[in-house]
Order: sequence, then C-alpha cells, then structure tokens
Amino acid sequence: MSERMASCGSLYDVSSTNLLLQYCNNDDTVSAGSNMDMEDRVSQLEQRLQLQEDEIQLLKAALADALRRLGCCEEQRMQGGGIQPGRRPLATTAPTPSTKVRQLLQALPSRPLSNGYVQQKRLLSSPSSPKKEVLQSIKRKSMSTERLTLVKREMAAESRSRTTSSSSSSCGKSKTKECSLNAEDGYVRMFLRGRPVTMFLPDAQRDGYSLDNKVALPDRKLKLQWVYGYRGRDCRSNLYLLPTGEIVYFNASVVVLYNTEEQQQRHYLGHNDDVKCLSVHPDMVTIATGQVAGNKDGKQLAPHVRVWDSVSLNTLHVIGAGVFDRAVTCVAFSKSNGGALLCAVDDANDHILSVWNWQKEKQLADVKCSNDSVLGAVFHPMDANLIVTCGKSHINFWTMEGSTLSKRQGLFEKNEKPKYVLCVAFAENGDAITGDSSGNIYVWAKGGNRISQVVSGAHEGGIFSLCVLKDGTVVSGGGKDRRVALWDHDYSRQADMEVGEAFGPVRALAEGKPGELFIGTTKNAIIRAAFPDTLTPIVQGHTDELWGLDAHPSMEQFVTCAQDRQVHLWDTNSHQPLWSKTIEDPGRSAGFHPSGAVVAVGTMSGRWLVLDTDTRDLVSMHTDGNEIISNIKYSPDGNFLAVGSHDNFVYIYAVTESGRKYSRVGKCTGHSSFVTHLDWSADSQYLVTNSGDYEILFWEASSGKHVTNMDAVRNLEWATCPLGFSTFGVWPDGADGTDINAVCRSHDGVLLASADDFGKVHLFSSPCCQPRAPSHMYGGHSSHVTNVAFLHDDSCLISTGGKDTSILQWVVA
Repeated sequence: MSERMASCGSLYDVSSTNLLLQYCNNDDTVSAGSNMDMEDRVSQLEQRLQLQEDEIQLLKAALADALRRLGCCEEQRMQGGGIQPGRRPLATTAPTPSTKVRQLLQALPSRPLSNGYVQQKRLLSSPSSPKKEVLQSIKRKSMSTERLTLVKREMAAESRSRTTSSSSSSCGKSKTKECSLNAEDGYVRMFLRGRPVTMFLPDAQRDGYSLDNKVALPDRKLKLQWVYGYRGRDCRSNLYLLPTGEIVYFNASVVVLYNTEEQQQRHYLGHNDDVKCLSVHPDMVTIATGQVAGNKDGKQLAPHVRVWDSVSLNTLHVIGAGVFDRAVTCVAFSKSNGGALLCAVDDANDHILSVWNWQKEKQLADVKCSNDSVLGAVFHPMDANLIVTCGKSHINFWTMEGSTLSKRQGLFEKNEKPKYVLCVAFAENGDAITGDSSGNIYVWAKGGNRISQVVSGAHEGGIFSLCVLKDGTVVSGGGKDRRVALWDHDYSRQADMEVGEAFGPVRALAEGKPGELFIGTTKNAIIRAAFPDTLTPIVQGHTDELWGLDAHPSMEQFVTCAQDRQVHLWDTNSHQPLWSKTIEDPGRSAGFHPSGAVVAVGTMSGRWLVLDTDTRDLVSMHTDGNEIISNIKYSPDGNFLAVGSHDNFVYIYAVTESGRKYSRVGKCTGHSSFVTHLDWSADSQYLVTNSGDYEILFWEASSGKHVTNMDAVRNLEWATCPLGFSTFGVWPDGADGTDINAVCRSHDGVLLASADDFGKVHLFSSPCCQPRAPSHMYGGHSSHVTNVAFLHDDSCLISTGGKDTSILQWVVA
C-alpha cells in the first residue's frame, strides 16, 4: 500500500498548465470542428480543472489520514503495544518504515487546493481570515482524471475492507443527508466540503443517541444592549443631536440613538448590511438612512434608503430598492418645503443623483452626477429645488424643474482648485460654505456658482466637516491637523482646540447643548467637546479588522485586540475602555489567565505578549514561528498556556507566578493545516484542536503528545471548538467548513452561541449535538462575525465583527 501511496504523491508532479493543454489537445469534446467560441471552451476547461483540483483535495485528505493511521499503527507495534480497542488492523502487510511515512506526508500539499480562475465564494471575509487562507487562488500541481479515478477506487475499496463494522449490515448505523452514526464504535461523522469529520460520542450517550432526536430552542434569548464604536473611518455627515437629547449615528448595520446623560442606547435594526449615510428630517423625528447591497440567506439584496421614526423605531418607507447600484452613499431631506423631498446619490460608476417624494416612494428625477466620487449632497435650506453636490475636483449646483435636473459647475476662477471638495454647509444668509482637501474654506454667494469669500489655509490638510451653529458662527474640523476651529460671522478665527492623536482626525461635527459640540473622528470615536479645550471621549472603538476577544473570568470586563494594533480592556457597565494599549504588531487573539491578573495577546506575526490587567504593563513577550497566532488560551487551572498558530503547530507553555513566568514544555505536531480553534478539558490534562482542513486532534497537555486512543478523551467536555460532538449542530446545510468562525458555551452549560460568516449571531441549546439544530438568530453585524464570549456570570454575550470592527453587547434574558 505504501508503494501505491508513493505513486499517488508523485501524481502532483503534473502542473495545472500542462493539464489544461492536455485537455485542449486530447479531449474529444474540444475539437477543432466545434462551434463553441473560445470563451466557452476556456470556461468549460476551467470548470473541469477546478472539479479535478477539488477531487485532489479529497484524495490528499484521505491519503493524509491513511498515512497517519499507518504511522500510529507502526508506533504501537514498535512499542510492543496492542491494536487500539474496537479497531481492526489497518493493513495486513509488514509495517512501512516511519521515515517513508514522513516523506509521503511531506510530499502532500499542506493546504487545500484551489485554482486561480475561480472567484472566491464570498467577498465579506478579509485577507486575514482563515477562509481566505483555505481558498487561496495560487498555482498548484494537478493530476490526470484517469489515474485519480483509479486511485480513488483503490482507496475506497481498501477503506471498505478495513471498516470497523460491515457496511452491508444496517445494524448500528443510521444516516441523515450529511451525517452518519456508527453506534457500534460510538461516533458521528459529518461532511464539510466532502471531507469526513468524525466525532466520538460520550459513553453516557452511546446507547440512546439518534440523529433523529429533536432539540428544543433555548428558553433564553438575546437582546441588543450596547453598540461599541462609530463608523467614522470612511463615512461623513453621520452624527446629529435629536431633541430627545440622543445623538444618532451608525455602526455596522445598526443605527444607534445614544442618550449620553442617561447612558442608554436604543437601536434601529431595520438594515441588513452596512449603513453608509444618514439624514435627519426638519421635524427632527423622521430619519433616513442608506445602506450598501446586502445578502440574506444567500440572496443578494438591493441597496436602498429606509425612512423611519426615531421615537417608535418603526420603518415608514423603503425607497429605491432595485434602483440604486452598489450602495447609497449620500442622502438628505429638503428643508424649505417641510421636508417633502429626499435626494440620494448611489455608488454606481456614474454616481446617479436622484430626487424622491419619499412619502409616496416615488422617484421624481435623476441625473448622472459625476464619474468621480461624490462625497456630499444637500438641499439648499431656502430653495427646495436647489441641490448642491461636492466631491473629487467639483462642486455642482443642481436646479430641479419638473423631472429635469440641470447643472451649474462651481467656478474656482483665480482661486486654487482643490483635489477634493470635502464638505458643504449653509450660512444663515443662504451662502454655501465648503471645506476642501487643501485646507481652504470657500464661501459661495447665495444663488450663484462663484466664490465670494476665501479663508486660505484655515487648516493644515483637509477640512472634513463644517457645522453652522444656531448663533450663526461656524465650526470647522481638520484632518491632518486634527483641529476644531470656531469662526465668527465674518470668518475670523475665534478659537480652536486639538483632538488627541489617539482619536484621530475630525470626521463629523454636530452642535450639542449651548456651548457644546460632538466630534466624530476617523478612528471611530465620538468626543463631547467645548471650547477652549474640553474634550471627553464618549464612544470608542477599533479601526481595523477585529478578531481577538475574551471575557474576564470574574469581573464584568472583556478584552479585545484588532489589526489596528490596539488592545482595549472594556467595562461592560460604563461601556468605556478601562485602558488601551498600542502594541507593535496587529492583534489577532486574546485570553485571560484564570486569576484575571494578566491577559495574553496573540498577533499576526507569530509574537505573543502578556499584559498586566491592572497596569497594562508588559509582563512577558515570546515568539513562536512567524505566522498568525490564531488562538491563545490558558488552561482552567492556570498552569499551562496553549498557543495555536497558522504554522500548523500548537505550543504549550508551563505558567508559574500567577501568569508572570513562562517556559515551553511541548509542541503539538500533527496538523496538516493551520490551527483555527483550541480548547482545554476541565481538568487541564488534555487539549483539543481544530484546523483549516477540518481535522479534530487531541493532545496531552503536559507533553504535547498526540492522543490516538479516543476512549481516553471521548467523555471530556469541550466548550469553544466548532468541530466536536457537543457543538456540531451549529453547522448549517451546505456549510463549507469555514462558515462558523467561533462558538462559546455559557458557564452554566445551557447555551451555546455561534458567530457565522454571514453577519449573524446564533443562540443554541447546549449540548448542540443534533444535525442542523434550531437556533435564535440575531443581526447587527454587517461583516463576518469573528468571535463570541459570554461574561463570567452569563448575563451578557459579547460579539465582534471583522471588517465592520464593531463590538455588540447582548443581554441574555
């Protein structure tokens, strides 16, 4: 058999390019006389090549499994041990030399195959997510269909010959569409992308377990309590104060109404994907928000504008579904006619400007706005038929007559023409005021398209926001200089203040109570400010992809780390960070010591560090490999730390002095793909790991030795690995193995939460050991949900978003 496997390994020597040429030359279906055009032929060949590479991946997985079994069998025989209980010998021939087994394993590709012609399944995931690593579009070696089929037949026959129970008998076996139960050997097998995943039943369930058992929905549900962060990094004009005392803004797919005095949030949850723009009606109650194209249950949803009531949070109208392209980037109500009209700009190549009677949901006019990006669109406060748009190298004044929009370009004449006109506001007398990327403020006389006044060099770098206060004075917010300046009616500077570097450049400005401002920044923070120098952060968040999360073992706190190199320790009552620390490398994973005294943080570079939770001081720093530390977790007794890496290894450290001293005691070697998840047994004696090719392996904690006797671990309980008997019910129909990014069991063992790749948080009953178990499903994130964690008392669940960088806090009730 080893000789046959050696030949299988050599099959990878034929390149994908040669295989494509072979098809072009030899395949009878692609003949010179064919009437198919070249594109159809190439497309057909690409599809065939992709199917073959998928088959190769399955063959590789089967080979790796078979070789691993051979290696284990050989070790047992060399040590004089018997065959594993309940299993027949894997082969009747003499043992293969261990060096040969290792050579064969090394000859196999270490990651799943994919070819460079096929588009990725989803575009939601980031370049750093495990999904992209599994499906990298890179050149791989291939093999011919005939030899592949022959090898698959031989391996299938050999597999049948050594199965632990007769396949001709139905005794002890049952199957569903994607799962099978072997009651005799006590395991359930499910399939992900055609790859078998075997999970062993605890002894207590072996007699009464059936795949047909029904699971009830959990008695408890989740309710969104708090949204951490604000979307300021790439959105504008999205911060306003309502008469209720609430500020309104958005993050991910949630529009937040935050009462800063009472420390309460309400949430509008009508959107199903990223919210990109916001406008408040003159009645100060009705709000319009626009979103990007969404995805629900695998179906594309068109971008649209939702008009809703900020008191009841009820949706009043949905506008433009099927009309807008890609996303709605600007939206604004008219002001002079009671707010009867709504204008919007989409993200199509031509950036279409459209005007709507929003109460009738009827489009009145539309026009191509600009080939270049459009950053703002607003109605003139005194003329409902005049709209001003601004963006790259332009400011346009649009007049609506009937269903026609006519354009007058703003004339810069002798003044410097900026690369971008970034924002526009209106003075009390109707003049338009613009801020641009050169740091200049231009005043455009009412009704005209010419500049009447110039404030040169108002800021160093761009001016991202302008706000006209109730007393007629103007506030401007700078980008590069991070300054907020106050200007009188004649545009003379009266005062200014600087926003700290930690909060970033100014993105949005809103007037608060008399003498008070709210400042939104590009680092996703909101600050309450007052001249001359009062600056108080009230909302903070991450600014780059967020994966690292863990809940404090005994306090109402949790830690997050992201690729923005920030580590935050959050208090769930004040909803503010107790401290923040900048680290050298992008963060990826985090884990508290059981004492809560220290927290370990894994990075994208192979480095991991330990921080004191009281002082945020650096306690220790180590490096294992040079790839992503995807998981870092202390054992329940606090004596060990497991570090899971994308280099396929798990490093085990002995921990002493309450988490302040570390020494490596083991290295878990055996995975053929990167480690995605790991978990400790309750007694801290064993580890379980999941990998990118859907393997489940077990290890001895003290030595890192691979556990091959399943009877030693089948009765242990695990809480945070998506692949396992107690959690496999979270996987949906047709899952590809990367749809579930994280799971977490509540401390009372009753609930199981999952984070999926479609922006949803699910709540299951635990244990979740029936196929496709029912769940409560919750939206709010607009990107893949990367992690979930219950607080120490199970009162709340924390979830983190990847690209949306949001943190959501859910009450468990």
